[in-house]
Amino acid sequence: MFGSLPAEVSIYEVGPRDGLQNEATILSADRKIEMIEGLVDAGIKRIEVTSFVNPRWIPALADHMEVATRIRRKPGVTYSALVPNLRGLDAASRAGMQEIAVFMAASQTHNRKNINKTTEEALATYREVVTEARARGMTVRGYVSTVYGCPYEGEVPFEQVLRVGKSLLDMGCYELSLGDTIGVGTPRQVEYILDGLLHAGIRLDQLAVHFHDTRGTALANITVALQLGIRTVDSAIGGLGGCPYAPGASGNVSTEDVVYMLHGMGCRTGIDLDRLVAISARLGGHLARELPSKYLKAHLGHCARVGKPLV
Repeated sequence: MFGSLPAEVSIYEVGPRDGLQNEATILSADRKIEMIEGLVDAGIKRIEVTSFVNPRWIPALADHMEVATRIRRKPGVTYSALVPNLRGLDAASRAGMQEIAVFMAASQTHNRKNINKTTEEALATYREVVTEARARGMTVRGYVSTVYGCPYEGEVPFEQVLRVGKSLLDMGCYELSLGDTIGVGTPRQVEYILDGLLHAGIRLDQLAVHFHDTRGTALANITVALQLGIRTVDSAIGGLGGCPYAPGASGNVSTEDVVYMLHGMGCRTGIDLDRLVAISARLGGHLARELPSKYLKAHLGHCARVGKPLV
């Protein structure tokens, strides 16, 4: 059953951006920098550090320039930031970002709610952004949200996913992150979507998966994706996250949950799980709430039973 699993999987950490953007408690820039540098020290090689969005829309990331310019950058690590437009690209460029990401939905209504544009308007904007970013020597990643369902429209036709995905690739994005924004996806849906994209000519190395664990199916969905050949998985430390424009969306699948499962199945990640869960435990304290990560809960319970320090 698991003979087709990859020997190595790339974790794309989205906690500092996608995770923190929806938190009630806003972390200081110092805390964010500590978090980012700790994740990299734990072995994370690809990490989204912030979003160059107008602070009025995402107050939790208003310190994007300070965070992006103050982090200690390690060679061999990809640091990325989300940008919504050319102004955001200029700010990211001044901050020394070498990779940016653009974000849009497969559903029309979510695009209107999230980025205040129709799908056509969003594609036109991002075509300018991606072209300019690449001219500046940046790589660009594309997020496609609401792939498995939209909070406003319900089921999203596959043709819309394909259209948006191919448009982002055609304009120059090197990778598509397929987002289950409200956590409605199931393993059979994952197979259907991925098979459809592959048969349409999109390569495996152009695809990544991004699951929210709203209904507890994220790890099962990831397993199916891996069996189909996917090698990149988005996740957030502690299971942080949620979308401000997607009612009912809970956090991203937890990085430590994914890493534990991958290591247990013999897939290498290069990540130190003990260091990862220590970061997650500290984050819960900083945010003054219990994080949804299941591995973290098990770790904290074990420490309490054996009298081991939590971090």
